[in-house]
Amino acid sequence: MKKLIYLLLYCTIPMVAQGQDMLISKNASVAFFSSTVVEDIEATSTTASSVLDLKSKNIIFRVNNTSFQFRKKLMQEHFNENYMESDKYPYSEFKGKITDDVDLSKDGNYIVNVVGNLNVHGVTKTYQTKATLTVSQGTTTAKATFRVRIEDHKIKIPTIVFKNIAEFVDVRVSAVYQPKKP
Repeated sequence: MKKLIYLLLYCTIPMVAQGQDMLISKNASVAFFSSTVVEDIEATSTTASSVLDLKSKNIIFRVNNTSFQFRKKLMQEHFNENYMESDKYPYSEFKGKITDDVDLSKDGNYIVNVVGNLNVHGVTKTYQTKATLTVSQGTTTAKATFRVRIEDHKIKIPTIVFKNIAEFVDVRVSAVYQPKKP
């Protein structure tokens, strides 16, 4: 199954670039956090996949919704069954592009703008955020945070728990990339 996911990721980005231009992260992290007066909700997945094409500056993150781990098992169950409907929408995915003109073949820290489409719960919405890319001795890391409005992705919150769940969720992504092996 994991090989199929990588194949899908590989095929979704235009593959004009070869060799060192294509970077892959097999254990990218996607986390989210929301806070209300009643409780904080936080979950993390460290099994997301990401591909960064240095030539086209396209980037993609894909995470299996059932891979998110919560502190409380009941939260995880409600997340998958009631809110994300993970059986119906098994993945969340961001496909975007770095819009700044930077040379990522050189070591350094780069703060770049990323624009792309986030598909969560079967609803795609465009987002723009800043990302930090660090290139050091052949390794590239990426980190970004953006705010997602739950209602924008048609995630229904029952009235009984409405005060427990925030209107916005902060999503953090991070990845350590390695060159794609030919």
